[in-house]
Amino acid sequence: MTAATQDRDVRYRVFRFPADVDDGTALGVRPDDGGLVLGGPPSRLEYTDPHTGVHTRYDVGHWVSPPVPVGFRVHQVVPSWTADTPPGCWIQVEVCGWADDTPVTDWYVLARWAADDEAVRRTSVPGQRDGRAEVDTDTLTVTGAEATGWQVRVTLARPAGSTPGPTLRTIGAVASGPRPTGPGGTERDAAAGDPAARGRVLAVPMFSQRLHAGHYPHWGGGGDSWCSPTCVSMVLAYWGAGPAPGEYAWVDPTDPRPQVDHAARHCYDHAYRGAGNWPFNTAYAGRYGMDAFVTRLRSLAEAERFVTAGVPLVVSAAFRIGDVPGLDYDTKGHLIVLVGFTPDGDPVLNDPYASDDAGVRRTVDRHRFTAAWQGGSGGVTYVIRPPSVPLPPPPDQPNW
Repeated sequence: MTAATQDRDVRYRVFRFPADVDDGTALGVRPDDGGLVLGGPPSRLEYTDPHTGVHTRYDVGHWVSPPVPVGFRVHQVVPSWTADTPPGCWIQVEVCGWADDTPVTDWYVLARWAADDEAVRRTSVPGQRDGRAEVDTDTLTVTGAEATGWQVRVTLARPAGSTPGPTLRTIGAVASGPRPTGPGGTERDAAAGDPAARGRVLAVPMFSQRLHAGHYPHWGGGGDSWCSPTCVSMVLAYWGAGPAPGEYAWVDPTDPRPQVDHAARHCYDHAYRGAGNWPFNTAYAGRYGMDAFVTRLRSLAEAERFVTAGVPLVVSAAFRIGDVPGLDYDTKGHLIVLVGFTPDGDPVLNDPYASDDAGVRRTVDRHRFTAAWQGGSGGVTYVIRPPSVPLPPPPDQPNW
């Protein structure tokens, strides 16, 4: 990557199973053809679901990654994963900070996740804060410690004595350094982009979240707040994937697009009380055979490589009215699908915050949108694609 675009430290690392099982430490788990599963003498865990009060005993096993050095001072870490969890089963994801082969923070729980919500409520774990680091829903922020790497621990849990158990297929994390204080690549990336992306717009279908206003408000307030699962639903539809009709038979038959309601329910974080938890959304896409993860991109120049490869991106931005002409509303955080670029390099978006499907497609100014994306979330991006579709070559400091 050229100096024109690498003005922020970001690095992503993923472990894929069964191939990478021996990279870490397996305790009560084993590889099989589909991933990592419970095997060997299990440990026991007593867990009371804080959202239902139900107390259950579980057989559990663990996989602990090696420390992952990143080569810079870590400010934030966001893990993401793909897994299968039969009814009653779940996984727990924990992260800690490292430096010089020594842990410099405690372990923090970033997720207790299940694909369904009948027996276990998927949840982040609020209130984890000390002098070294703190958890904000899906993000570990290192505060008082000096971390130059991270480590992840995944627990697989099934009801004690049962046979079906969870399968972990991937676990990864994106680490990022402090955001630069100057304009950096937000002002210079156009010249460093991929010319093959200019004038290319991917055929991602257009879904409006606002058609679901008032629907199922107990899952994050209804459609007005369902930007993230609506975006994921658009990308799944682009790939010809997503829930079968039998999976959303519980949705009102008059609903204009029941797969969006299904996604909102199954991305919902019961502690956060919303459907916008970043890795919960990529994990939902993983249910449908996608290779999906959360990362941070440094610029639209990097995003152009994905469009050239035929891979749309879901990006998180924040802005006020007037910041990005064409996106004329205020938001502290909003997910949008980046579907392509004009011949001049301006981004073409599928913005779910439109009153109907016809209004979803927007074209906006490149630099204004870059500022809203990088300034709002630090370039947070969902990458969702079938494993058979190759990713573009990564930069020298790989963030995918």
